[in-house]
Amino acid sequence: MTDYARDLSAHRLKKTKDVLRPAGLLLKNAEYDGSINRSYYAIFNSIRALLALIGVDSQKHSGVISYFDRYFVKAGYFDKQFSKIAHSAFDVRQVCDYQDFQMPTYEQAKEQYDDAERFVREIEQKRELFVHGDLSLPTVSLEG
Repeated sequence: MTDYARDLSAHRLKKTKDVLRPAGLLLKNAEYDGSINRSYYAIFNSIRALLALIGVDSQKHSGVISYFDRYFVKAGYFDKQFSKIAHSAFDVRQVCDYQDFQMPTYEQAKEQYDDAERFVREIEQKRELFVHGDLSLPTVSLEG
């Protein structure tokens, strides 16, 4: 892992925390759409923080999540529940952001926020292990 990869990963993890904090504030202020959006972006940015360590990224959100599944979930670094959280957060955010007349509830926003907190904690823990060499990074394959 290069210094650039480590620095980019740290930057993306900071960005993760910068969007997770407002997700909690929006939830407390009954701004459920905004909270769901910020919770999703915390998950998205945390995944990109990991992908930076292996030099992989995508211009599409679905691609980022797909790479997470491929290199970190299927390889056994993360339990499948984290894949489900990422996919669910993406789907819920899509509905809330783009479908008319969607009014998310407190329960939906709270679930997204709680999942985002748990997801980010797990990413931070694994990232530390990768950065310090206590866990080997996955091998990136150029084939499908």
